[in-house]
Amino acid sequence: MYILCVYYSRTGNTEKLMKEISQELKCECVRLDDGVDRSGTGGWLKSGMQAMALEVPAVKEFRTVLPVSAYDLVIIGTPVWAGRCSAPVRSFLQKNGNKIRKAAYVITRDSDVRYEEVFEQMDLYLSAPHIAAVTIRPGSVGSTFWRDEFLTAVRGKEK
Repeated sequence: MYILCVYYSRTGNTEKLMKEISQELKCECVRLDDGVDRSGTGGWLKSGMQAMALEVPAVKEFRTVLPVSAYDLVIIGTPVWAGRCSAPVRSFLQKNGNKIRKAAYVITRDSDVRYEEVFEQMDLYLSAPHIAAVTIRPGSVGSTFWRDEFLTAVRGKEK
């Protein structure tokens, strides 16, 4: 099974988790880059405003071994911004959603709110609903458990 992990990370939390997942699944991993400085409080505010406005910023081209349409599964990782997926991930989904055969989602969050409605928001860009999803608060009690549960679910879909 050919799996691609694609993610955006402002603070490094989503990046760390997606790299762990790609290492466990022995698959390709790509970071999305929109070239926007999102550091500090100003970057946090800019990110939240873009998410609330459902903006779709240009994302730099990235290279993968195969075309996105050739992967059996694309795992998409995003932080939650203002109750939505990150703007760079929205851009990726808008451009590539119709090419993705099967998708799974990894959402990172800072609060106890699970934000599971973000899965449905992301599904709007795909031709079929996601097959697995997890929402994780990095560093919290149980975050490793939920990551491993997600990996188990994805591995169960490989057959």
